[in-house]
Amino acid sequence: MSSLLRISRLIDWINERVGRSVMWLVLIAVVISAGNALVRKLFNTSSNALLEIQWYLFAAIFMLAAGYTFLRNEHVRIDVLTSRLSARGQNIIDVIGILFFLLPMAVLILWLSWPIVTTSLATGEMSQNPGGLIRWPVKMLLPLGLGLLVLQAVSELIKRIAFLSGHGPNPLQKKSAAAATEELVVAIKAQREGTGQ
Repeated sequence: MSSLLRISRLIDWINERVGRSVMWLVLIAVVISAGNALVRKLFNTSSNALLEIQWYLFAAIFMLAAGYTFLRNEHVRIDVLTSRLSARGQNIIDVIGILFFLLPMAVLILWLSWPIVTTSLATGEMSQNPGGLIRWPVKMLLPLGLGLLVLQAVSELIKRIAFLSGHGPNPLQKKSAAAATEELVVAIKAQREGTGQ
C-alpha cells in the first residue's frame, strides 16, 4: 500500500501543478475578452482569432483542471443520500463510482476522441472562419485533460482504498474555509520568498 500511496502522491503533485498553472488562463481569457470587447466598441472591428482564442482558453481551463478539481474534491456531488452515510460508506460509494462510472466513461471518451485528434493533427486542420486558428491544439486538450482525469481517478481510488483498509486519512474530509485561507497565505509567502520580494 505504501508504494501505491507514493504513486498517488506523484499524481496529486502533477495535477496540483497543472491546476495552479491553468488558473492563470482565466486571467488571460478575461484580459483577451475585455480587450476584444473594447476594440469592437471603440473601433468597430474584431478578430476571429481573438474570439477563437477565448474559446480555446475556456476549453483548456475546463479540460486541464478536471483532475485538479477532483483532487481538491470540488467537483459536483449529489450529497442528498451520501451525506447520511458514515465516512466508510461515503468512500465505498466513491470507489464504486470511480470504478464503474468515472473510469469507464473517461477511458471510452479518450479512446473515441483519439482518431479525431490524430486526423486534425495530420491534416493541419484550420478554422473555417477567416483569420481563424489551427484546430489541432484545442482538440489535443481532450485527451490531455481526460488523461489527467484518469490519473487523478486512480489516485483517488488508491486514497479511498487506503482509508477503507486503515492505511490513510479520510480523503473526503473537507478542509475548513480557514484552513484553505491559511494554505493560500502560506503559498503566497513561499512565492514571495522564492522571488525575493
